[in-house]
Amino acid sequence: MTRYILKRIVGMIVVIFLVLTIAFVIVRLAPGDPAALMLGPDATPEDTAALRTRLGLDQPILVQYLTFVGNAVRGDLGSSIFFNQPVVEVLAGRVEPTAFLSLFSLLISLVIATPIGIYAAYRRGSWLDQGAITAAMLAASIPSFWTGLMLQRYLATDLGWFPASGYGGPDADFFDRMGYLILPSIVLGIVNSALILRFTRASMLDILGEDYIRTARSKGMGEARVVLRHALKNAAIPIITVVGLTFALLVSGAVVTERVFNIPGMGNLVVGAVLRRDYPIIQGTLIVVATLYVVINLATDLLYLVVDKRVKY
Repeated sequence: MTRYILKRIVGMIVVIFLVLTIAFVIVRLAPGDPAALMLGPDATPEDTAALRTRLGLDQPILVQYLTFVGNAVRGDLGSSIFFNQPVVEVLAGRVEPTAFLSLFSLLISLVIATPIGIYAAYRRGSWLDQGAITAAMLAASIPSFWTGLMLQRYLATDLGWFPASGYGGPDADFFDRMGYLILPSIVLGIVNSALILRFTRASMLDILGEDYIRTARSKGMGEARVVLRHALKNAAIPIITVVGLTFALLVSGAVVTERVFNIPGMGNLVVGAVLRRDYPIIQGTLIVVATLYVVINLATDLLYLVVDKRVKY
């Protein structure tokens, strides 16, 4: 177990190193002078030269790379051109809405997908099973921005059940801010429940056809115990895998929903940074999201052992 974790940590370090390299190369591959692109067409040559010196772009490329990696290892991801703040501070102010939006969305996805997927597999071929498959395909096919706009229009604007957009004012407390995340979480929860539902159903179908399930039933064991204790427990690993991947994708891919609901999260920040050509922000976000992604994948793998003691690493 310890050896496996150490090997995975080494693999994570290699992946993060590759991400650092990609983030470094992206800026250097941009057409034209990165400093001139960041400052815009109205910048003077003196301003451009000063920014190049500040970013270290006047150094040899190898020196730039080693400096960039060394600073990133120490937690220094540079300074934002637009915010005039360290990238780490800017990202820290945007992590909360994205993290809680992803967590709430995942919980809603599980509440929707898990019971429906289990029951659809148990009642295979019934109208409920076919309806669940159809609903899952529909939820996966409809763009999240359209679902967000519709719910925003009817549930927020017409009925007034939820705030329409934003993340609360400067004086809003924690619970007020969380209230602004309910509606976008429902949107992302509905969209992402489709994949979890289909995996839950498929995994349960495989297990419900096994011999030991028929043996448990022949011994007079109740259906609820057979399905939840025996079948679901043994079908959990594929479900955990897709749940972990879904959470990682939510953290890195909630851009559209954040834009629709004007949530000041990391996705919204990246879109603004791209439009403003704030390359340090783009680099920093790429590094942080990639690190979160590999950490979530490691946590998912370790969770297998908690669910099934037979798993060996």
